[in-house]
Amino acid sequence: MHIQAQLNPVIPSRRTRAPVFVVGCPRSGTTYLYHALLSAGGFAIYRAESQVFHLLEPRFGDLNSPANRKQLLEAWFQTRLFTATGLDRGAVEEKVMCECHNGGDFLRLVMDQMATQQGVKRWAECTPDHVLYLKRIKETIQDALIVHMIRDGRDVAVSLEKQGWPQQLPWDRMKRRMAAGVFWEWMVHKGREAGKDLGADYTEVRYEHLVDNPRSVLNDLSSFVGQDLDYDEIQRVAIGSVSRPNTSFHEEGAAQFAPLGRWKKLYSQEEMRNFENLVGDSLARLSYERSTPKQSTGLGWTIFRAQYKAFFEGKFRIKVQTPLGKFLVTRDLSNM
Repeated sequence: MHIQAQLNPVIPSRRTRAPVFVVGCPRSGTTYLYHALLSAGGFAIYRAESQVFHLLEPRFGDLNSPANRKQLLEAWFQTRLFTATGLDRGAVEEKVMCECHNGGDFLRLVMDQMATQQGVKRWAECTPDHVLYLKRIKETIQDALIVHMIRDGRDVAVSLEKQGWPQQLPWDRMKRRMAAGVFWEWMVHKGREAGKDLGADYTEVRYEHLVDNPRSVLNDLSSFVGQDLDYDEIQRVAIGSVSRPNTSFHEEGAAQFAPLGRWKKLYSQEEMRNFENLVGDSLARLSYERSTPKQSTGLGWTIFRAQYKAFFEGKFRIKVQTPLGKFLVTRDLSNM
């Protein structure tokens, strides 16, 4: 059954104030697009990932409970997630304790206060992992607009590997980029499957298109978000990664920064063949051309892929569907 937000897409007259969520597999350019939105003007400036649906709601549970709301606030006030808002602690606490019943309420209350304080009418949010929570976002923030950033999985994988992600299975002795490729495929698939039900409130942006032809992409996106995203203004204001790339490859330097097709220099021929055997079908579905001939995936790689997809899916379900999830996210929240 479709959720209510799917049956009532944001009407044009309300798009100009609707919140915008930029989501996608980590290292797919979400921060760059988010900072471009902020640089365009009209959005509250929040230089952090809210982590509301990914960490806060799984950790603190049913926010209809005043005790749970109180615990959430006590933990949240100790993190950069709060200090980056620039808000008064007392004002936030009063609003949340009186009006919050779920993660969507919490995020809207906080971001609306920020928008009011900054003299703007809307806000955007960028927690890449929220691509896994699109249904929950739309259940609790019905006018939300979703922008799913998608990037070539071969570039995403080497960038994730550079940062030590994802967690590898104990017996995996391959380079981490192989597990990262399956992680990319899993994340993109989850987002696209959920996006099918969101109709006109969901769109996809390819990172490569945004880098190669930003004016055209931003012009198309302007219609989606109901606001002019002027490229020249974005370049003039240049918040965050618009002027300073959020890259895993700092050794390249500004003059050598070339984020597209980096994988061509970083994979051996054998690694590329194995990687494309793992996720080549997903690359092709997204119109990313293979660099090696398609061949049958060996049993070993088939098992490798199945194990990692089960691992990612199992960990996700434990986090959002079982009490054990509270313990899994407490450590992550303590690092915010």
